[in-house]
Amino acid sequence: MVNLEYSAICSLDGYVADEEGNFDWAMPDAEVHGFANNLERDVGTQLYGRRMYEIMAAWETMADPDPIAEDFARIWRRADKVVYSTTLAEPSTQRTRIERTFDSEAVRAMKARATQDISIGGPTLAAHALAAGLVDEIHLFLCPVIVGSGLRALSADVHVDLELMEQKAFRSGVVYLRYRVR
Repeated sequence: MVNLEYSAICSLDGYVADEEGNFDWAMPDAEVHGFANNLERDVGTQLYGRRMYEIMAAWETMADPDPIAEDFARIWRRADKVVYSTTLAEPSTQRTRIERTFDSEAVRAMKARATQDISIGGPTLAAHALAAGLVDEIHLFLCPVIVGSGLRALSADVHVDLELMEQKAFRSGVVYLRYRVR
């Protein structure tokens, strides 16, 4: 069976973006980016809300001289993408389809048919999936910064018991935590 994973890079106080929507403090260095790339290799489908998709769509045409960034771009392009949006008219990337609503039963069926892991990008969509009991693992990259307020990585409305499966500290001070949903 495949895993449905929620992965986020966030501040120590749990935000993926500050109050102004900035997340430049979350840009991974080569060590963290290479590690994250290896996690993404097993992902066959990415689930996004519109805002996260619009951020990630840059990887479709990005030509980066950095080999780690270029590796991520190849991994990202190879995955299927499902975007949940009521306003996006059509996708701007290959291997992408739009769904107008998040249907937990449709995602459950997608998960049952999948042969590779599924990843959720974006905290709003992740909150729906967590509330529906769809998420198997949570992957957090905690950055050594406190931003005070903004967009939370995890919803305050959902209670989920977790088991720590893996942890790794990087030279930059970023800490990776992988939890299994109990």
